[in-house]
Amino acid sequence: MAKRIGLISLGCAKNLVDSEQMLSVLADAGYEFSDNLDECDGVLVNTCGFIDDAKSEAIENFLELAQLKEEGKIHVIVAAGCLAERYREELRAEIPQIDALLGCGSYDRVAEAFDAVFAGETAYARFEALDAPVRETSRIPCTPHYTAYVRIGEGCDNRCSYCVIPSLRGPYRSRKPEAVLQECRELAEAGAKELIIIAQDITKYGTDLGGDYLLPELLDDICRIEGPEWIRLHYLYPNGVTEKLMDCIARNEKIVHYLDIPIQHISEKVLSRMNRHHTGAEVRALFKRLKERFPDMVLRTSVMVGFPGETKKDFDELMEFLREFRLERAGVFVFSPQEGTEAAGLDGKVGKRTAQRRAELVSELQAEIMEAESEKLVGKTLTVLCEGFDRYAEVFYGRTYADSPEVDGKVFFSAEDKPAPGDICRVYIEEVMDGDPVGVRREESEE
Repeated sequence: MAKRIGLISLGCAKNLVDSEQMLSVLADAGYEFSDNLDECDGVLVNTCGFIDDAKSEAIENFLELAQLKEEGKIHVIVAAGCLAERYREELRAEIPQIDALLGCGSYDRVAEAFDAVFAGETAYARFEALDAPVRETSRIPCTPHYTAYVRIGEGCDNRCSYCVIPSLRGPYRSRKPEAVLQECRELAEAGAKELIIIAQDITKYGTDLGGDYLLPELLDDICRIEGPEWIRLHYLYPNGVTEKLMDCIARNEKIVHYLDIPIQHISEKVLSRMNRHHTGAEVRALFKRLKERFPDMVLRTSVMVGFPGETKKDFDELMEFLREFRLERAGVFVFSPQEGTEAAGLDGKVGKRTAQRRAELVSELQAEIMEAESEKLVGKTLTVLCEGFDRYAEVFYGRTYADSPEVDGKVFFSAEDKPAPGDICRVYIEEVMDGDPVGVRREESEE
């Protein structure tokens, strides 16, 4: 009888793609899967090790699994991903119930790891080179059929002073265009209506393939594939958003006017200490240009507060920038010093209470901005990708082009014809409740 494996995938969308590939490797080796961990012989945990909260989440999961193992409900625990890559010795010592460790360059060894442990090996570990070309592996999607992530590169060369990603994921490596396009075609054939293009920095795509920035050419080819209606771009580095890329967005209707461009800060001094390769003035000019060229452009960003040396003046400048540009989507993080990074040793530490209060102020401002932006939608008819039916509220729900899955909001609506998940609907917004637009589906004849 085939062994059953459960999956716990933590962290970002890039991690989720790794998990989907590992599921495919396990399926090819004859393993089966279950969402109920009590029914599983083993559990695969794909970890994130970027910030303290992510590390804590992974440890909590391992401790719960260790208890299940001691109770005899599961037999094998395999740890993969960034935390395993970064803290291999510590995990072995502190949580001996973990049977196998896989680094970020060894995902294709996952079936071998389970085979070895089930056969009696007690200390399986593989940590292969992080600079190898990206391996092309099939996937078992964990997202709904209508939405899929397409990772076009791995690793990062930006070397921000606070970030451990280059040491965990290696240098930036682009996937070959033909491999990306083949994957997009397969996802389209499986019913994907939305393709979300991801990498640690998608703007750098192609620079390691002997050419220039090749993202626009790749996007042109993706947009020619029949089936997907939305192409969404995530994780663009500010200085990589060129006029050439804007031209590409302008000529391709499928590319939604939603860009995820993390800026981290706006103060020149703080950006310099972060080793970001852009200035505050360049960010302002870029965001102004994007809004001028695409008036309906929704910009998502992330900012970091409490970075060493961040003064009240620096923070006030950040708040003023957010008030001025009124970004529709913005996440805030409190600086978390990471071992082995330059920022961990910088002087000018900001107190925890001060940093936390700054984060709260950013969150409060953004809540006000988002509430006001939602109110502007009342009386408008929006295109909504239906995601399902809320049986408690007895309404359907979905997302507009302005809402990325998991990180942004929802639109709730009533509909007489019961749309299926993945259907594209036109929804007239009647009101806003708790920040979420609420409306009714309209037929084309009603518009």
